[in-house]
Amino acid sequence: MTHAIVLLKSDRSALGDLGGQLADIPGVAEAYSVTGEWDFVAVLRLRQPDDLAHVVTETISQLPGVTKTQTMVAFEVFSKHDLEALFSIGQ
Repeated sequence: MTHAIVLLKSDRSALGDLGGQLADIPGVAEAYSVTGEWDFVAVLRLRQPDDLAHVVTETISQLPGVTKTQTMVAFEVFSKHDLEALFSIGQ
């Protein structure tokens, strides 16, 4: 599994709709509107590394209002939530 974080800048006109559009994309696990330099953050979880190029360049960057993206690929994933889920099975 490939995990990535995509930072997005958008036109003001897209701020109201872009989060929902991001969340509807297969492979986007979560989408957040955020403060600061970037407008949105999308967390991607993809089955194949090759899916990353398709999702980012052919889908996310082509959404109306997206003006810039920056993608960070995760080398390792650390999550307390995953450990809690593992240890709570059968309880």
